[in-house]
Amino acid sequence: MRTIRVETSAATILLTEAPEPKVRDRQTGEIAKDAVTGEALMTVGVVYIEDGESSLVKVTVPESGVTEGLILGSPVSLPGLVARPWESVFNGQQRHGIAFRAAAVTPAAFPAAHGATG
Repeated sequence: MRTIRVETSAATILLTEAPEPKVRDRQTGEIAKDAVTGEALMTVGVVYIEDGESSLVKVTVPESGVTEGLILGSPVSLPGLVARPWESVFNGQQRHGIAFRAAAVTPAAFPAAHGATG
């Protein structure tokens, strides 16, 4: 399925949920693995702010891409962020959405305010 690269240079991204293992099967507790590398996957919650609009988003990141020093409420960077549309049928109901995945989640700096003087 097609992935769409997400341009984040004009956005502020804040960490809202600490990294936790992505669960593949809620009944068994099986942790999701990358289909190619077999590496365990993690999810992080972020608020994505751009052009005065914000969205709460869950992003999947490989376990090795979770960087030390992440602090809730602080800005983060999501290098290699892509969006992938998905759809499935569950209990006879069709569901669809957009899945987000990044190569890593790393601490970032707040963007400089426009017109700020130093």
